[in-house]
Amino acid sequence: MRVLLAVVALLLAGCSATAAPPAYNAADVMFLQMLIPQNQQGIEIVRLAADRPLPPALKELAAAIESTQLTEMDDMKRWLRDWGRPETMDMNPQVHAGHGGMKMTSPDLVGTLRAGSDAEFSRKFLDVLTGQQQGAVELAQTENGAGGGVNAQARDLARRVIESRTAEVKQLLNFKV
Repeated sequence: MRVLLAVVALLLAGCSATAAPPAYNAADVMFLQMLIPQNQQGIEIVRLAADRPLPPALKELAAAIESTQLTEMDDMKRWLRDWGRPETMDMNPQVHAGHGGMKMTSPDLVGTLRAGSDAEFSRKFLDVLTGQQQGAVELAQTENGAGGGVNAQARDLARRVIESRTAEVKQLLNFKV
């Protein structure tokens, strides 16, 4: 009887230990660590619109993107701090291959946009920003896909990124400049 009680006690202890889902996993951490620099670059791109001749609606969209991405970065950095995880990731691209790879815009492309004339800025800005926002969608899809994250906040952020950035891409594609 003692053996049976001991086995039951061990089984119950094992069940209770595995019943609680983890607060986060490696996929959650990697998603946040990859989205932070992606957002930083997005902010860098939209800030280029401030002093350029663009339609007011496009400037408003750029300002909204900046505000949203700054808020997201604050949240992501706080979550990583709370988890005791670094904000920055391993910069070796091979480490990120399982997460879809980095979705960053080429720094050369951003530099060309920055240095371009006002006459060509509008078209290039739309192209670069559209690609940047699409990259965020692809990155967020890895968080909510098979083998993705388990943290409810990170998964919700990924869902919001997919929805908002997809809507922004549609808006950007409809601008006539």
